[in-house]
Amino acid sequence: MMPLAVLMNRDICWVKADDTLTKVAESMLANRVGAVLVKQDGEYQGILSETDIVRRAVAAGLKPEATLAKTVMSSPLITIDINQTLTDANEIMSEKRIRHLVVTERGTVVGIISVRDLVIYFKNRI
Repeated sequence: MMPLAVLMNRDICWVKADDTLTKVAESMLANRVGAVLVKQDGEYQGILSETDIVRRAVAAGLKPEATLAKTVMSSPLITIDINQTLTDANEIMSEKRIRHLVVTERGTVVGIISVRDLVIYFKNRI
């Protein structure tokens, strides 16, 4: 089984908790990612995905230019240890119904793995 470290994205994109959703969306576009971590007071406090922006903000009638990341982020972070397997990651994502999972090593955030990463791995395994 391939380790998480091989597939995860180590380039952690993050935004400030007080950034507007417009700024968050611009950051996602510029970095070509579907989710960013949300940082406040030097600590990761949550995660914000494209789906969060659409469902929790836009569909709810909130204005992206006036709504802060911390308002719609998912928190607390759901994590997986870097030593766990891709199958473990798949099970957690399925159970929690999430598309992005934060990877930690000794309690420190070291990357993110997405459902897309898992789909590519499992598709190529067949």
